[in-house]
Amino acid sequence: MPGGSTVGRVLSVADDTSIKVSRQTRERLTQLAAERRMTLKDVVAELAAAAPTAAELTEREQRAREVLAAHFGVEVTETDLAASARLRVLISRRKAVA
Repeated sequence: MPGGSTVGRVLSVADDTSIKVSRQTRERLTQLAAERRMTLKDVVAELAAAAPTAAELTEREQRAREVLAAHFGVEVTETDLAASARLRVLISRRKAVA
């Protein structure tokens, strides 16, 4: 881009695009790529594919509720979900201390 700034722009080649990450994050991604004998691009794609979106999590929850109701006669309530969330927080805190 002659004479123009690239600040705030996304550079694109075909379907590829560049993203900015901290040096520490890039070094970690590079290490993961080397250990897995993959390209950095493939590691980022793998990590992104493995992380479910909020909509996907909601869909999984609904399917799980349907299976529990259909096969086990268990109706999961909002109160049950809230209690489960509190339990997960307590467990994660214990792991962090240990």
